[in-house]
Amino acid sequence: MQEQDDLITRAQAWLAEDPDPETAAELAALIGAGDTAELTDRFSGTLQFGTAGLRGEIGAGPMRMNRSVVIRAAAGLAAYLKAQGHAGGLVVVGYDARYKSADFARDTAAVMTGAGLRAAVLPRPLPTPVLAYAIRHLGAVAGVEVTASHNPPRDNGYKVYLGDGSQIVSPADTEIAAEIARVDTLASVPRPESGWEDLGDEVLEAYLARTDAVLTPGSPRGVRTVYTAMHGVGKDVVMAAFARHGFPEPVLVAEQAEPDPAFPTVAFPNPEEPGAMDLAFARAAEVQPDIVIANDPDADRCAVAVPDNGGWRMLRGDEVGALLAEHLVHKGATGVFAESIVSSSLLGRIAQAAGVGHEETLTGFKWIARVEGLRYGYEEALGYCVDPEGVRDKDGVTAALLVAELASELKEQGRTLNDLLDDLAMAHGLHATDQLSVRVSDLSVIASAMAALRAQPPVSLAGLRVVSAEDLAKGTQSLPPTDGLRYYLDGAYKARVIARPSGTEPKLKCYLEVVVPVAEACDLAAARVTGQEVLDAIKKDLAAAMGL
Repeated sequence: MQEQDDLITRAQAWLAEDPDPETAAELAALIGAGDTAELTDRFSGTLQFGTAGLRGEIGAGPMRMNRSVVIRAAAGLAAYLKAQGHAGGLVVVGYDARYKSADFARDTAAVMTGAGLRAAVLPRPLPTPVLAYAIRHLGAVAGVEVTASHNPPRDNGYKVYLGDGSQIVSPADTEIAAEIARVDTLASVPRPESGWEDLGDEVLEAYLARTDAVLTPGSPRGVRTVYTAMHGVGKDVVMAAFARHGFPEPVLVAEQAEPDPAFPTVAFPNPEEPGAMDLAFARAAEVQPDIVIANDPDADRCAVAVPDNGGWRMLRGDEVGALLAEHLVHKGATGVFAESIVSSSLLGRIAQAAGVGHEETLTGFKWIARVEGLRYGYEEALGYCVDPEGVRDKDGVTAALLVAELASELKEQGRTLNDLLDDLAMAHGLHATDQLSVRVSDLSVIASAMAALRAQPPVSLAGLRVVSAEDLAKGTQSLPPTDGLRYYLDGAYKARVIARPSGTEPKLKCYLEVVVPVAEACDLAAARVTGQEVLDAIKKDLAAAMGL
């Protein structure tokens, strides 16, 4: 009974200072109903601030995303920035079109202003890469993007960038978290009603002008595209960018063109999820474009689909990553090509053949963007950084432009993206990739699966002997520690497996790659079949090893 009374007391204290009438009413109803199970869930701790910032379901209580949590996070960030010598510095705030995003952005601006920093808020919901660009363009000391990217509709998030335009990494995350923990009551956080700057379209116009750097002057621009914004904020910026550079106007998937936080036409607003591209493919069947392009809701990711046997096939992120790398090589790009460790090893082979640098990083653009001399970076989850001097993060708008330029050049030659993929397989071997991805409602399932692999590492998968097993939690010569396991397999086909918990979703993700040698063009079809068969067998054996 004492524990229950303490729970109710904590909930009532939270309710007393909740500035949001909606979440306050929600919490009052839970207290009134004596719903101790739900209250326990919401008050079992606090939403943890890490290298992904904050992300979680919207609702009342410290374990949910709400104005109280955001105000505390903003106060902690402000204290951290002042401790770093940035008192009076500028913080730029952007936001997407999810539930509460505008409220969270306004609260952040108010807290920064109250703390003696300067704040500027983007004029409306805009793509995350516009915020990432604005930080350096405006000389800000930090930036905040309110977004949950491609998470389910009830989620929102809080992504923090520092003045170099890239996302925070350790130790900044733990230092900001420590400052958040020091925030006492909301009443102790000054939140003036005004004093920050509401930006106009000048920053967006500057971002669009910067996209000129992505394309080669005079390059072909004839590709015909179907485009979906996936109910997010990408449409207007993508359409403006395509018009600016003389591409044919993309045909829109009307049902998904405008921002809608309910994401009514998809189970999950992520182009990678089953069914998410169905409406785009239906529109493509009507108008017969050359390619289909999709952004995720905050438009930092870019998906591409191509005609395939009378239908449409989504290219894997690794395939688009390789295509863009090859295109940049063709355009004479120099510098370092970087990728996350879970992405395809094909990028390394392309870089080696072209004589450019290549580096692998931990998962996430917070790491990729920090590679010295970066010219191009990608990760298999549809993220591409094609102009690091403009945006030091993944950018689904400039990636779409570069894909369109490449497809236009190939079209002028009577070729397609599929043809270029065939060329790469002939030159470097067929790099077949796949995922074993398990979404869970109980996070202990992920911990148990990882523990099972650590306790009894597999000695073979799909009949291929495991010749190297690394626990990435111990770190490597080139990588800091992270929760993951990496296996290299030997046999007829070189294969690699990486298992890790997702950093942004309740998922266990395993990334698989098989390299199948290809001697002649006539071998390609059989190589693809073989590659998929081996991947399927690895999936089956890996799931068994994890107890799934």
